[in-house]
Amino acid sequence: MDNSYASAIDNALFPRLSWDDYFMDIAKAVSQRATCNRATVGVVIVRDHVILVTGYNGSIRGLPHCDEVGHDMEDGHCVRTIHGEANALVQAAKHGVALDRSTLYTTVSPCWNCFKLATNAGVVRIVYNDFYRDTRIFDAAKALKIELTHLLHRNPDGRINNCALANGDTESNCQMCHGVCPDRKAFGL
Repeated sequence: MDNSYASAIDNALFPRLSWDDYFMDIAKAVSQRATCNRATVGVVIVRDHVILVTGYNGSIRGLPHCDEVGHDMEDGHCVRTIHGEANALVQAAKHGVALDRSTLYTTVSPCWNCFKLATNAGVVRIVYNDFYRDTRIFDAAKALKIELTHLLHRNPDGRINNCALANGDTESNCQMCHGVCPDRKAFGL
């Protein structure tokens, strides 16, 4: 059998992941270390296709975790944990890793404070899977020329995970992006 033919069959049966999918899958694995079950967030920061640091949401080092003693709630948020993005940025600082021109992969879009920290640390691109409630990141990213990429994952049936619009539903039924869809152009809206 011709090797190019065999290679084409292999590629069709076992397609190679894109870099974005590869690093997001790693971020999902990192999220499994999270210690607050209210949100399990994993983060991978990369430059030139090389992982620089990872982070996940968890308590202050040396203090009990939510999964051990429960949540510390304020205004509907658990404040016992440090966000995954902040933990990744702290790891970079602690180990002397520069983040200039890096890409941050996160399973959930950053909150406003984590977005500000990441951009000031030198992150120029943020790739996220699920949208987290803070829409201020969209206008700030545009003004700062920070690339925001909403990476939509497909389920085995071909439907895009957690996206009503991509799956043919109406904008009014979309709960994922809370009415502010970063992919409106992709859906002709």
